[in-house]
Amino acid sequence: MIKLTKMATAMALGFAAFAGSAQADYPEKPVEFVVPWPPGDLEDVLTRMIAEDFSTAYGVPAAVVNKPGGGGGPFPGAIEVANAPADGYTVGSFIIAIPVVGPQIGIPALNPNPFEPLGNFLTYPFVIAAGANAPYDDMAGLAAHAKDNDVVLGHFGAPLVPTQVTLGLASEMGFSYAADAAFDALDCNTLASGDVDVINTTLQLILPCLDDVKVLASIGAERIPLTPDTPTVAELAPNLNVALWNGLFVHKDTPQDVREKIIAVAKETVMSERAQTLAAETGALVYWQDADAVTTQIENDTKTLGAIETILAD
Repeated sequence: MIKLTKMATAMALGFAAFAGSAQADYPEKPVEFVVPWPPGDLEDVLTRMIAEDFSTAYGVPAAVVNKPGGGGGPFPGAIEVANAPADGYTVGSFIIAIPVVGPQIGIPALNPNPFEPLGNFLTYPFVIAAGANAPYDDMAGLAAHAKDNDVVLGHFGAPLVPTQVTLGLASEMGFSYAADAAFDALDCNTLASGDVDVINTTLQLILPCLDDVKVLASIGAERIPLTPDTPTVAELAPNLNVALWNGLFVHKDTPQDVREKIIAVAKETVMSERAQTLAAETGALVYWQDADAVTTQIENDTKTLGAIETILAD
């Protein structure tokens, strides 16, 4: 009996040593970075930079896998990451909606929230803009105009964070849009066509005609460098201080040393010259926000979006 016990102990110690060695050898096989959007947008471009640098740093293939459905749900990419083994070989590149909204909309795989952040690296340059011929130059002017005139808003989808913030700001400023509609694209042509009066879109989509539009506000706490004179929504209504950010997430059971290897590459990538050049060209904020700060950010944003929901329900 004593001999069997010693043998079992030896086997257990041997397995533990093997497991520790296997974990220390991460990564040993291809790593996937799941982006819940189609290819081509800022989070996709930056995540591809991270994947390329990860492959170079560790000598294993690393690729971006696009799983559209990341704005207001049903988040198939997030579900894939949630159901994958917690070993760091499937990493989520997620916008604010997945950790903030995902657990609240009845998706079993996302409730309770199965993820923990590695860090945020991007804040999208979302803006509220009107055509150059609009009879108002700022949000106060829009609010005054909308009291006696119908104003139509174009957005990417009612459940999305920037749309909710845009509608919440209107409510806080004492007006409402006469109508609103979702569009697949919101760019210079959208305003020029007269389909809508105001659009909620990313700055890079209207950069080609920036001199021919009026940017009324930007969404977030920091002004966009390309439109430094335009106030943020947070300046106009401090209780609406929320932005559309993107970060890297893993399953909460992922080992810490694995997380650190991913973080080391991602942090270096987003602070690189090519990533910062992309930021300067598009008006995006590209940075590294560590996991603890992201956790606090999620808590604050959850409260803010809850407050916006109350505002819009009144």
